[in-house]
Amino acid sequence: MSKAVAKVALVTGAGSGIGAAIARRLAREGYRVAVNDLRTEACQRVAQDIAGAGGEAAAFTADVSSESAVAMMAEAVRARFGVVHLLVNNAGHGHQASFLDISLDQFERMFAVHVRGTFLMTRAVLPAMLERGEGVIVNIASQLGQVGGVELVHYAGAKGAIIAMTKSLAREVSTRGVRVNAVAPGPIKTPLVEALSDDWKKAKAAELPLGRFGEPGEVAGAVVFLASPDGALFVGQTLGPNSGDVML
Repeated sequence: MSKAVAKVALVTGAGSGIGAAIARRLAREGYRVAVNDLRTEACQRVAQDIAGAGGEAAAFTADVSSESAVAMMAEAVRARFGVVHLLVNNAGHGHQASFLDISLDQFERMFAVHVRGTFLMTRAVLPAMLERGEGVIVNIASQLGQVGGVELVHYAGAKGAIIAMTKSLAREVSTRGVRVNAVAPGPIKTPLVEALSDDWKKAKAAELPLGRFGEPGEVAGAVVFLASPDGALFVGQTLGPNSGDVML
């Protein structure tokens, strides 16, 4: 009897932080992992780490906000691994400023990476999932998309849009075998959060019922759950590994 071929996961923004933790965890769970990032060296390093630990991974550099770049990456992933069973839309962009100090370019870039990127990546892999009648999509949002954040209007707005997109797409495709959910982390120890002001980080830590920021690996666990058979009843949901910051 031939050995079953491992499923394929495509993780965007996987060169560091939450994305890297998700890619590494999925590899440990037996997935073959397509590691995407805008930074070539970063995604190559994660792919090499996975391979060094006995997993199978390959790096794919692309800007998820670019239609042509996404199309080329999707074709390269298909050529390397075949069909994608799990898409994790994690690529993100961070910027902090008061509302009146946010330029139009900064606002548009935020939505380009988070919202357009999620749309383009999903559009690239969804047809094959629907054709097979099987697939999982997990969108990485933020608890700020649920409650908002001071000096983060553009970021929170983009993440809120991802949550709404998740619900809408789940209603559209769940009966055709594709489950779509979101994960909305609270403050996590990542380069994106570390780039925020010390005052913000101190104030936020003081608000958390758990008393600490989360670790990237703790978010990865939520993604693995949603992708697993144990998550089969979760459709259009938003899980919140957020240290108790948001309780729904």
